[in-house]
Amino acid sequence: MNMTAQVDNSVLVVQLRGELDHHAVEGIRDEIEEQLRQTDYRGLVMNFRDIDFMDSSALGLILGRYRSVSQHSGKMALCEVTASLRKIFELSGILKILPLFETEDMAIQFVKES
Repeated sequence: MNMTAQVDNSVLVVQLRGELDHHAVEGIRDEIEEQLRQTDYRGLVMNFRDIDFMDSSALGLILGRYRSVSQHSGKMALCEVTASLRKIFELSGILKILPLFETEDMAIQFVKES
C-alpha cells in the first residue's frame, strides 16, 4: 500500500508515498475510510512529502475524504506538498477549500484547534 496512517490526538494522519494513480487511489481511499470509521477522530491530515506522481484520481481522493470528514464535523488539512503538486492543487481549486501547511505538525495543530 502507498500509505501509512497513525492517530495523533484524535487526528488521523496519513502519509502518502510513491505514485497516486487510479490503481493506488482505490485502495488508499478504502483504507482511509476504514481508519476513519475505527477512530474517534477530530480531523484528517494528508501528508504528500513522498509523492512522486499524482493524476486526477488523487484529486478525487482528496475531495472525497474532505466530504467524509466534513459530514462528521471534522477538519482536514494538507501538508508537505512539493512545488509541482502545489501548482496542481492551485489550478484544481483544492486550496480554496483546504488549508496547506509546510509541516505535518502545523497541519495537525490546525486540525486540533479548529
